Amino acid sequence: MKQNTIFKTFVSRFLILILNFGLVIYSTNMWGSSGKGVISIMIADLTIISFFANIFVGSSMSYFAKKFKIEEILPFAYIWAVLIGIFIPILFSFSHNAEYSYYLILLCVMSSLLTANINLFVGQQNIRMFNLYTVLQQVVHILFIVIIVYIIKITSVNAYFIAQISCFALLFVVSTIQVTKHIHFNTFSFTKKIGRQLFNYGWKTQLSAFLQFLNNRLSFYFLEYFKGIVSVGVFSVGVAFSEAVWTVSRSLSVVLYADVVNNTSSNDAIEKTKISLRISFLITLLFILVMLLIPAELYAVIFGKDFSQTKEIVLLLSPGILAIAVSNIIGYYFAGINKLRILNVKSLIGLVFTIVSSFYIIPKWGIHGACIVSSISYCLSSGLLFWRFYQITEFHVQDFILSRAEINLLWKKILRK
Repeated sequence: MKQNTIFKTFVSRFLILILNFGLVIYSTNMWGSSGKGVISIMIADLTIISFFANIFVGSSMSYFAKKFKIEEILPFAYIWAVLIGIFIPILFSFSHNAEYSYYLILLCVMSSLLTANINLFVGQQNIRMFNLYTVLQQVVHILFIVIIVYIIKITSVNAYFIAQISCFALLFVVSTIQVTKHIHFNTFSFTKKIGRQLFNYGWKTQLSAFLQFLNNRLSFYFLEYFKGIVSVGVFSVGVAFSEAVWTVSRSLSVVLYADVVNNTSSNDAIEKTKISLRISFLITLLFILVMLLIPAELYAVIFGKDFSQTKEIVLLLSPGILAIAVSNIIGYYFAGINKLRILNVKSLIGLVFTIVSSFYIIPKWGIHGACIVSSISYCLSSGLLFWRFYQITEFHVQDFILSRAEINLLWKKILRK
């Protein structure tokens, strides 16, 4: 695994982390806990629908990017993105508030189309373009919010969704020009065999990801049902901290995944996984300690008086945050070698615990209960993944400690940048 690629990916993800926090701070102050709750539920719906779209536009695009021609896989992705992006939000509108249904449709379609292009870059090991577009999604979104709120003068929470749709649409057009400049549209084809392979790989990876997402987001829906939309808004800020920290492991995981799917040496892949484990564990631990050192009063000043519980939420979530940050690395290793069953099993175990315990704990303890349920669920599912990984390799404490040579190399790269 190229250290330079890892470093650049980490820098891009760290920038995303900063931008995302800026967006969270702005949205909580602009629209309050109620508006943040609406945004959180809307984004949760978008993510659920994205799992269905990602059957073709997600890992399948990366995994088969160098195994088939782009002209053979891109048509499946684009058509699937449009169909899923329209059909499932319409189904959601029967059980949800239909006020934001049109926004959800446009968000789903444009997000899925853009995701297809970005995952092609990953499969081609063009991590530079992947990093660029992941950063641009935050930067352009913020720019559009500024334009819509302060120039067009739309100040309701709708401005958030209009800006995000505009962002996805613009980046999709630009990335499509890059993706298709070396291909001929008249050579696009639909082959039943290729479509079946895309679907078979895609649904297996997305099943695991979907189950894990439910572990991460079911608490939102339980909180909304038992305690109201305001509690969702407060809890979502703590969860935003979790997901911001996970950008480190996810950035390493993308580089690892691109390397593993193009690597024929199993020993080499395991060694690269262990290097990623060390980096992810230590950086995540550092971020958690920094967040816990911030005074509770400062969180209330930054996010607003409704969010004074943020430090308590982060504290209760921190064991699970660390567990998921490290297990993300192992999960992408198993996905890269096409061993997907263990991912489904670990996510299912966490999900069952979340569903059963939420009915008893969240009504009694509210936001604190949601934190406890989430953290235990993360630790349970991650523990199974650790156990399976270390069945095929030896466990060493050094797997989680950077060597002096690795620290020196990392420090030199930081100084050079």
